[in-house]
Amino acid sequence: MLKILVVYAHPPRQAQVPVAVEAGATVRQAIEKSGLLTRFPEIDLAQNKVGLWGRLASLDAVLDDGARIEIYRPITADPKTVPRRNQKAEG
Repeated sequence: MLKILVVYAHPPRQAQVPVAVEAGATVRQAIEKSGLLTRFPEIDLAQNKVGLWGRLASLDAVLDDGARIEIYRPITADPKTVPRRNQKAEG
């Protein structure tokens, strides 16, 4: 069995779920086994990107022992404009 950590952060709720999967399991299988799709119904694997240790990965990527799967939220603001927007609010 492989020990995997599946992570999803959506303020104010965050979850880190350890999961044991068989060798050869995929990212999708570990996410499904974690129960996060039920706890956070806003997660749509057709839309949300996922990654392994901060690097984008496909849902059919095969996992290694100790992998950390991250489910990313959609970007709602252009990161390049956020600092400017904060400066306008302060000035």
